[in-house]
Amino acid sequence: MSESTTNQVSYLHITELQAEQRIDNFLLKQLKGVPKSHIYRILRKGEVRVNKGRAKPEYKLQIGDLVRIPPIQLGTPTEKSATPPDVLRVLADAILHEDAHLLVLNKPSGMAVHGGSGISFGVIEGLRALYPKMPYLELVHRLDRDTSGCLLLAKKPSVLKQLHQLLRDNQITKQYQALMQGAWESGLTRINVPLRKNILQSGERIVRVDAAGKPAISHFAFVESFAGASLVRVKLETGRTHQIRVHAAHTGHPLAGDSKYGNEAFNRQMRECGLKRLFLHAESLRIPALDQQAAKYFSAPLPLELETVLDRLRKPSGAG
Repeated sequence: MSESTTNQVSYLHITELQAEQRIDNFLLKQLKGVPKSHIYRILRKGEVRVNKGRAKPEYKLQIGDLVRIPPIQLGTPTEKSATPPDVLRVLADAILHEDAHLLVLNKPSGMAVHGGSGISFGVIEGLRALYPKMPYLELVHRLDRDTSGCLLLAKKPSVLKQLHQLLRDNQITKQYQALMQGAWESGLTRINVPLRKNILQSGERIVRVDAAGKPAISHFAFVESFAGASLVRVKLETGRTHQIRVHAAHTGHPLAGDSKYGNEAFNRQMRECGLKRLFLHAESLRIPALDQQAAKYFSAPLPLELETVLDRLRKPSGAG
């Protein structure tokens, strides 16, 4: 079956490289150019069949499954939906590590990890365009659009499954650097505050502290103090949406440059120091031994634009 057109019923047998992924994600990759809403519509109506039966969007494909895909009229992908060449160059330069199992990226700030909600492309679409012959590439975890740093991707379904289990068991160590408002008095603090994701009427996603929310645990450690700000390192036990940002704001020390949960006066002060983005950077990932692979450690240096902000904060007031 062509990935760009299908005007008749198609049948696909699922291979090892296609197994262990949700059928909605599989269809989004197979039916390029088809709106996500249409994918979910044909699933809901039972037009997509797996082994002759209906399949829910969250169904995980298994090796040997027979998938029936109905006729769909697709438009030709436009240039706007393609990843621009300059973005591909940025992604190519941002690769920290690659082997037969993993790809580790130093994700640039301002780039979403995947397209959707008005975003025509993200990191995963860009990397697939950069590696058009790679049979499998999936995100292991996510970073907020404005967060930079280490992003892990799997090149095999079996590897993705193992890494997801390691994440659930809190065996992958994720460490961040963040600049917070005010003086962080404690050397090390464990923040254990449940979080709940909400969708506003405008469609905006926002996370709030809520006793009925999901468990969320972050460890904040002091690194350096400045006038009105503190640099900290954060290790995560859980990986909730916006976790560090919401936990920081909950303690009364919101992150610099955080337009959603931050303090406008503090953000304005930081802009005067040259900060043009959220000061949150995923600086390292540590993965335990995986099958025959040794334990791995990956790190991404603090971006120059954030180092420059720290240098300006270190200068005495009025210094040239």
